[in-house]
Amino acid sequence: MLIQVTLGVCGLNSNYRIKKNSEFQNVFKNGSSTANRQFVVYVLKRNDQPQFRLGLSVSKRIGNAVTRNRVKRLVRESFHQLSDQIKFPYDFVVIARKPTSDMSFEEVKGSLIHVLNRARVLRGSKHVGKGRDVK
Repeated sequence: MLIQVTLGVCGLNSNYRIKKNSEFQNVFKNGSSTANRQFVVYVLKRNDQPQFRLGLSVSKRIGNAVTRNRVKRLVRESFHQLSDQIKFPYDFVVIARKPTSDMSFEEVKGSLIHVLNRARVLRGSKHVGKGRDVK
C-alpha cells in the first residue's frame, strides 16, 4: 500500500515545527492533553507567535523507520490541510499510538479532527466527549 503525500512549497516548514527538547517539555508541562485511540495531542496556547507549531513523537513501537516516517508525513499533511481551521497560535505535540501504522491518510486526518475537536482548537468545532479546556 503506497500513499503519496506531497508537502510542496506550502508544507509545514521549519517555522511550524517544534524540534528542541526544551520546547517539547514546555508543552508537556504547561499544556493540556486530549486523546483518542490513535493519538495523544498536547496543546499549549502561545500568543507570542504568529502561527501554530507542531511537534511529533512516533515511537519505535509503531514500526520500522519507513512506517514511522510515513505516519509523520500523514500527520504533517493533515495539519497542513487543517491550518486554516486552527483558531489561535498553539504549540501542538502529537504522539502517535500503535493503530496509526495501518491507517490511510483519510483515517489519520479524521482521527486528528476528532481529537482536535475534543481539545476545542478548531474553528466551528463542537465539543465531543470529556476533553479538557485548553489553557
